[in-house]
Amino acid sequence: MSKGNSFSITDRIKSFRYAFAGLKTLFIEEHNARIHLISALVAITLGFVFKISPNEWIFLVVVIGLVFLCEAFNTALEALCDYVQPEKHPQIKKVKDLAAAAVLISALSALITGIIIFAPKFISVCTNN
Repeated sequence: MSKGNSFSITDRIKSFRYAFAGLKTLFIEEHNARIHLISALVAITLGFVFKISPNEWIFLVVVIGLVFLCEAFNTALEALCDYVQPEKHPQIKKVKDLAAAAVLISALSALITGIIIFAPKFISVCTNN
């Protein structure tokens, strides 16, 4: 087996470092990622407060992960587009707009999921049921 295909603990640890560097970049440089982080922390806190079911936790975790996934890909695509084509270009705009749309779709899905999970719990608390 050649060195390029062999398993290396050191290389695996480095790959995690790169991933954490990407997370750091995402949250330091992207304002929207910080807004999503605050929203996720609020949703997680509400999950504990309302003692949501395991299935509700699964949905919550999946949609939170989806939002961060889309935000990370959007940020990566924007950085690549800016590197490849620093000047305004209609095709680059289209790529950036589509990536931003993916973030919006995932955020709206997360919002709707949050409403489905938490609205009945808020209503129950407000009506003392």
